[in-house]
Amino acid sequence: MMMRQITFLGAATIALTAAMPAAAQDNNIGKRVDRLEKEMRAVQRSVFPGGSPTFFEGEIAPDNTPGERSRTNAPVIDLTARVDALEAQLQMLTGQTEQNAFQLRELEKAFTAYKAEMDKRFADPAAVDPAAADPAATPASLAPVVKAPATAAATPAKKPASKPAAKPGAPDAARLALVKKVEVPSTGNETKDAYDYGYRLWDAKLYPEAQAQLKTVVAEWPKSSYASFAQNLLGRAYLDEGKPSLAAVAFYNNYKDRPSGPRAPHSLVYMGIALDKLGRKADACKAFRELDEVYGDKAPQDVRTDAAAAKAKAGC
Repeated sequence: MMMRQITFLGAATIALTAAMPAAAQDNNIGKRVDRLEKEMRAVQRSVFPGGSPTFFEGEIAPDNTPGERSRTNAPVIDLTARVDALEAQLQMLTGQTEQNAFQLRELEKAFTAYKAEMDKRFADPAAVDPAAADPAATPASLAPVVKAPATAAATPAKKPASKPAAKPGAPDAARLALVKKVEVPSTGNETKDAYDYGYRLWDAKLYPEAQAQLKTVVAEWPKSSYASFAQNLLGRAYLDEGKPSLAAVAFYNNYKDRPSGPRAPHSLVYMGIALDKLGRKADACKAFRELDEVYGDKAPQDVRTDAAAAKAKAGC
């Protein structure tokens, strides 16, 4: 009888000793799982602000590979491996979240600085090109300087008897004849007729006259869709005339004042082309990038084709 009790106590002691490591492992894994749950909630609050607090289904499936396993510790080994994999995945997700947040902040800073720089440069056309304020005006540095005599205040100067000089910018007879050849449309739609006449002048390469007509359309009908067409074509007229500074100003104003206008994407492309002609390739590439970010696939096909060619030429 005594021998049986000793044998029973020995077996119980061995079973208890074997169960203690497994219980310790279960307790350790439980703590790790609790910590992972807290960290996952923090990551979810960062990645999905305001989202559902519930957990997502794990991507790590249990290992169902057949094989010989010890019945005492096989579930513990599986759970440990899964917890290790989950910890590694959580660390990778946390790192990616921090990198994405940093890159987003840097992108926002760069875009804000770019917008401020463009607003500052193109707010005053004269700051980009002195001729922007009045293209027909003569720069002061090129104007002749005439010294008046000491008695000029008392005795007015007499005009010379020779033929007076023509007024600056006054068209000659040949120019007027070319303008008269351009037919003035008359369909009853005043806004459309005004724009079409400016387009015909531009198509006839009468750029100063086209610019004056297109400016009238923008000034008199600023809320019309034709204002977007006219302002964009005004920039084209400056660009074709060899004035990329004035063209960049016209294109930028059209995009800034009418971002949803039918010619706003076109103006962004041609603004990049004008800036590239001025040697400002970095600003040109910014204009092309803004076209992709703002309009993307919604831009017309001809705009995307022209933008691709312009970006390749500018080296963007």
